[in-house]
Amino acid sequence: MLRSSWIRHSGLTSVVHGRVQASLRRLSSLSSASETVAESDMRESPQQPQQTEIPMLRGVSHNGTPLRMLILGAPGAGKGTQSARIRQSFDIMAISSGDVLRRNIAEQTMAGRRAQAAVASGSLVSDEIIVELIHGELNNIAGRSWLLDGFPRNIAQAQALDSMLEAVGQPLNAVVNLEVPESVILQRIVERYVHVSSGRVYNLSYNPPKVPGMDDVTGEPLEHRPDDNPESFKRRLEQYHSLTRPLLEYYHATGVLKSFTGPTSDIIFPQFYAYLDQRFE
Repeated sequence: MLRSSWIRHSGLTSVVHGRVQASLRRLSSLSSASETVAESDMRESPQQPQQTEIPMLRGVSHNGTPLRMLILGAPGAGKGTQSARIRQSFDIMAISSGDVLRRNIAEQTMAGRRAQAAVASGSLVSDEIIVELIHGELNNIAGRSWLLDGFPRNIAQAQALDSMLEAVGQPLNAVVNLEVPESVILQRIVERYVHVSSGRVYNLSYNPPKVPGMDDVTGEPLEHRPDDNPESFKRRLEQYHSLTRPLLEYYHATGVLKSFTGPTSDIIFPQFYAYLDQRFE
């Protein structure tokens, strides 16, 4: 388990401090080489790997077991951005529940057809379907390090995830929570445009499309979600907090929760990177 209290002695603290400082020095080259990635809770448009001086690190923790990590954060907190940047430096598979759902609907799998029927009827996709999709995805990458974005969203899903992982002796060993001021998230949301079929997200301020109003890959029109406005955002945020607060308490109790705070991804990313760098061989 990853606990904030795992560093207990001054000698070990000095060693970790040295590793964190080394990580941050290496990050300066990464920050200058990396392109800005879209800030969003949805999946960003695919980015080509950047050439940096940081070597690709193995996706295993210090005890030799694969990293099994969740990333939590409010809509627009930048979960997709952080996932994309981390994949440039660490050998981690990133799984987005939204991408998994869209792919299964497009491929017309059994679970995908059930999910499509729910969406078509205006209903939420049930926990049962989402759990089934994620279970299949994790089975396909057994033995690899992975980062899961967008799931679980409630305690029932968290308990189902724990059960499926513990059944194969591979429990979660990290949960990262991104804390970004609501005023910053609101600005991102109101300037966000989406390519609906792929989930690619653009922002007019820092990640605009090459051709205004058009997707960079397909050339198809982008859409501004009707609920990407201050009033709807407030309701979504309230719903998020009501569902996520119990999740944070749940993972805090198990000792695997780590939170990073900042107004931008450029401020949060060095914290996230240093944390992972300490735990990787």
